[in-house]
Amino acid sequence: MDFCKTDEQELLLESLHEVMERGNFDSYFKECDKEHQYPEKAAKDMVDAGFASLGIPEEHGGTPADILTQVMVVEEAMSLGWPSLTWVNQSLAVDDMIAFGNEKQQKAVMELGLKGIKPFTLGFSEPQAGSDSNAMATTVTKRDGKLYVNGCKTFNTGANCAPYMLCLVRDFENDKPARDMSMYLMPLDRPGVKMAKLDKIGNNMMATYEVYLEDVEMEEDDLVGVKGRGFYQLMKNFEVERLLTCASNVGMARCAYNDAIRHAGQREQFGKTIGTFQLIQEKITDMAIKIENMQNMLYKTAWKKDSGESIMIDSSLLKRYSGQAAFQVIDDAMQIMGGIGYTHDCRISRLWRDQRVYRIMAGTEEIMVHTAGRALIKQAQDN
Repeated sequence: MDFCKTDEQELLLESLHEVMERGNFDSYFKECDKEHQYPEKAAKDMVDAGFASLGIPEEHGGTPADILTQVMVVEEAMSLGWPSLTWVNQSLAVDDMIAFGNEKQQKAVMELGLKGIKPFTLGFSEPQAGSDSNAMATTVTKRDGKLYVNGCKTFNTGANCAPYMLCLVRDFENDKPARDMSMYLMPLDRPGVKMAKLDKIGNNMMATYEVYLEDVEMEEDDLVGVKGRGFYQLMKNFEVERLLTCASNVGMARCAYNDAIRHAGQREQFGKTIGTFQLIQEKITDMAIKIENMQNMLYKTAWKKDSGESIMIDSSLLKRYSGQAAFQVIDDAMQIMGGIGYTHDCRISRLWRDQRVYRIMAGTEEIMVHTAGRALIKQAQDN
């Protein structure tokens, strides 16, 4: 694997830096975080600069880019202080639709993606079904030649601004839950859809909802992929979702580290900068090691994905490690900042609040042990 960035990747990242420097968004992000508002102005600048089009096929008006490049851009944006869960590029939605969507669905999703609009919220989790997908109870039933969805989905990120939900449902026709699930691209403006906003600790710039579905009428061509294959499609979804989640982990950790190391070189106590004290140097050294490890794992996994190799194990290992390591880096950064780090004046406090959910979303770190552990044991036995 070549760790050198291509000329195109270097230019892309330079362009990202230029947009961020020109926008000088730090105070704007603070205000959006305080008011629980999506950073519309900053997002528009990124869309105008072409970042929303990355990874969207040329035939849909986009700019071709491999997963590694997209991952690098997400990481870099977060390292410059971009708020988590609000990045304008819709890599996950694009990947899902290219893999499973029909022509009509692809067109709708790509058009939204080019505008930087979140095409759909993920309707996977339910109040009783998080890690245990077999407990999912949202149903699709056929009555009088029409399809109706009933149930409740929770932790729906951006359900208020996404036109669709990628909704996982069951028809209870198969005894094996994994073969009883299907995906539908559900327009959220249809009758029977109601939402309730969840009050969260962080990620204030992207709202999260519980969504209630009561006799929501669906069309046959709303089906995404193959009937009864929704669970297997979900597993593929998780590969890219986890890669993007981990890119955010690395970026947020880098952002906190950069702020903390600058502070350590300037803040004086006992007549010296605190960076001269060995305890602070130890934290900085361990933070740098964790960032290096996370970044190497991230790039290797993205490279394998682009090379057509399975990343089922890699993405689980990366998700578990980067979620924990990023939080440790950000927590140590807050410790280095001292009291100011615990205030809203310091963006490390936002990173500290926002990143914590990355150890839960897209598969908890405990489930990553289950998925990776059993696969590693099987791999060893097969060899």
